Amino acid sequence: MAEKSEAQQPLSVSDAVALAKGAVSAWPSLVVNGEVSGFRGPNARSGHCYFEVKDDGASMSVIVWRGTAAKMGFQLRDGLAVQLTGKFDVYKASGKLSFVASRVEAAGEGLLRQQVAELARRLEAEGLMDAARKRHVPVFCSRVCVVTSLSGSVIEDVKRTLARRNPLVQIDVVGCSVQGADAPATIMRALGTAAASRPDAILLVRGGGSFEDLMCFNDEALARAIAACPVPVVTGIGHEPDTTIADMVADRRASTPTAAAESVAPAIDEVERQMLQRQLRLGRAMSAALEVRLQRVGALAQMMAGNATADLARRRVALDALGARRCLQDPLAPIEARRADLLQTEERLHDAIPRSLERRREASDAAAARLSAAGARLLSPAESTLARLAASLDALSPLSVLSRGYAIARDGAGHVVKDASELGYSDEVRVLLGTGSFDATVTATHTTED
Repeated sequence: MAEKSEAQQPLSVSDAVALAKGAVSAWPSLVVNGEVSGFRGPNARSGHCYFEVKDDGASMSVIVWRGTAAKMGFQLRDGLAVQLTGKFDVYKASGKLSFVASRVEAAGEGLLRQQVAELARRLEAEGLMDAARKRHVPVFCSRVCVVTSLSGSVIEDVKRTLARRNPLVQIDVVGCSVQGADAPATIMRALGTAAASRPDAILLVRGGGSFEDLMCFNDEALARAIAACPVPVVTGIGHEPDTTIADMVADRRASTPTAAAESVAPAIDEVERQMLQRQLRLGRAMSAALEVRLQRVGALAQMMAGNATADLARRRVALDALGARRCLQDPLAPIEARRADLLQTEERLHDAIPRSLERRREASDAAAARLSAAGARLLSPAESTLARLAASLDALSPLSVLSRGYAIARDGAGHVVKDASELGYSDEVRVLLGTGSFDATVTATHTTED
């Protein structure tokens, strides 16, 4: 009895939940496939996601933490088939068993949507979906080219819509496949053919279908071809909820093919109404512009008349001043005045020349007297020195000695004979006297004793 009582000892709720949590934590990680139901999230405060995942026989609570949700690459929604990787856990506060997903992947259609979402993000990062890149679609297209399947009812719907709204719009059609693996290539060829004809816009349209039916419009090569098309592209693919990559990169997206046709062809009655309104506005604007210009022309005319009057008055005053000049009234007056000036100048010149010459003569005589006195003063010391030096030179001159009866004898070579022994019999000598000289022939020499 004691053992039974001890085995049935009651536990607190916290202990019971902790016991269950410990047991569940030992379970291995699981991979579970199911369909999302009752999706709630991301939570505005925490960013976590909460939902049920179910199949035909059961359902379980799932928690996706914020960090895991940020890595999914697609949006969870009810009815989406997913593959969850994670473990069961017990929430201690409520004792609720939940599956905590550490990885969430789309399955089936969900996988395709995930791939499309990833492609959309990549093309958006490249700027292909930027509104600034997209071409302007004319408000009124006079010629459009429809790219679609020729076997469906879409082309007829588009033609009826354009004919109803505006029969002036010219329609060209280029056929292509709009479903299947080969569809993107045929659509790109059709776009090239349509662009070569240079319409105002290209309508790329298709009727409704499943997500898989519309997958050809989620092709990357087709998206780049639409973005590179030289003609604006307007898409109308599927129904209102359907949005493809082609819609995202197109220059304009319409919800249906009919809406796409309506967007490029305003109703003819609306065009007529706008033309009438613009005609009225143009008439009023033209009248206002003409009135403004008429007033401006009047003001300019008054200004020009005033300027012309003032200019004529200035010219009249200038002409009167010119007419009052003596040269115009008496053309010979300047010549007579110039002749009188020349005569006066001639008289002054005749009077000035003798006076100028007399002043120059007097100045010259005074300068000559001053120069003579200055020359005498300058030469007096030199004359005294010259006389003294001349007396000294005369006293030392051989000619002075010769004048006293001496003579100088030179041999045939011109050398002065200082010794009689230097001469021989019949030598020629020249004897220099005080006045003159003579030549002689030696007949005999004598010593001092002789």
